[in-house]
Amino acid sequence: MIEVLRAGALTTVQDQGRPGWAHLGVPRSGALDAAALRLANRLVGNPESAAGLEITLTGCVLRFQHAGTVAVTGAEADVRVGRRPADPGRPLSLPASTVLTIGPARHGLRSYLAVSGGIAVEPVLGSRATDTLSGLGPPPVRDGDRLPLGPVTGPPAPVDFTALPAPATEVRLTLRPGPRQDWFTPAARHRLLRTPYRVSPVSDRIGARLVGAPLPRAVAGELPSEGIVLGAVQVPADGQPLIFLADHPTTGGYPVIGVVDDVTPLAQARPGTTVRFHGPQR
Repeated sequence: MIEVLRAGALTTVQDQGRPGWAHLGVPRSGALDAAALRLANRLVGNPESAAGLEITLTGCVLRFQHAGTVAVTGAEADVRVGRRPADPGRPLSLPASTVLTIGPARHGLRSYLAVSGGIAVEPVLGSRATDTLSGLGPPPVRDGDRLPLGPVTGPPAPVDFTALPAPATEVRLTLRPGPRQDWFTPAARHRLLRTPYRVSPVSDRIGARLVGAPLPRAVAGELPSEGIVLGAVQVPADGQPLIFLADHPTTGGYPVIGVVDDVTPLAQARPGTTVRFHGPQR
């Protein structure tokens, strides 16, 4: 068991998600920075599909009942094992009753914790991921929670240090035309690809809201709800684009001007980060 002493602003159990259920109204969910969670799992000897913790911005404090191995990846943050500073990006051996402190993110937004054996909450539709929109999976972690661990399946990776990617000061996203691109003026499409936007503070696991030049519509009126995919760029009535992330709804009623190829860079994009769109490379 892991005892949660301080959960922080938003800590959730995540794995690689539950793909394949969108036709039933269930999005993929899973870790927003899937590569960071896969790396943490490899470091502690878990399968890459094992569940860990996604810790948003403010850090968390945990007590481990039994000895084990942990690894912290993702956003740059201070890590302490008891009172001793420890390195992220490498396996850390914890004695029984150790308190692990993951500090606030200095750069980036989301840290990932893997524990040998993995977080063994009950799976739903083949995944242990928390979906913050639908409520599938375990609820967000709270102070006082006790999280079960699975059996250890392999030894920690024989590494002393792993080079973690430097935080990006600007996010560049490849944008493909969306199903309702014709609902927008040529000026709107030109503006989207040639002007910078900023990540809004009201972004979350459902979507990254952007702030910048509004995108004027060519077609007035309402749109019947239609399917939404990961990376869809929806434009509400205020003209500000919204990029759907892992916990996105599977239907929506605002027009989709484009679809982003890979939303992974947004996982570590703090509010105020500059976002630029560009078309596919030919």
